[in-house]
Amino acid sequence: MPADPTRPKPSVLLLDTGAFVALVDRSETRHRDCVSVLEEWSGPLVTTEAVLTETLYLVGPTWAAQQTCFEFFRRGALQLVPSSPASLLRVAELMNKYQDLPMDYADGTLVALGEELATDQVFTLDRRGFGVYRLHGKKPFRILPGP
Repeated sequence: MPADPTRPKPSVLLLDTGAFVALVDRSETRHRDCVSVLEEWSGPLVTTEAVLTETLYLVGPTWAAQQTCFEFFRRGALQLVPSSPASLLRVAELMNKYQDLPMDYADGTLVALGEELATDQVFTLDRRGFGVYRLHGKKPFRILPGP
């Protein structure tokens, strides 16, 4: 059956490193909060290779923990969006703009991806950074989970 053109597309949720780690590691303080967000979310969940790289590093060197990260992609629960030359240029602009925080590369890729996908929703534990970052320099992010 074709999609109903009158029905709005589900929003896209950007997944940041801290929330990804908390989903994978049950010992993380915010694990339950992050699982609740994921259970309630019905739209696409997307991230970048930079976030995946940070997450794999932070969950530790054991294959069991890293394999859990890859399972999100295998099951289709999470989509990996590769960087383009244009998005890399945008990340450099953003990192320059927010150098006083400073903005790291993974955060820059998510802000650029949010601009590309026209979504203001981010699944992160980094309220300090994402509370300051603005899409196209104007629009604030809506951060999940709540404080």
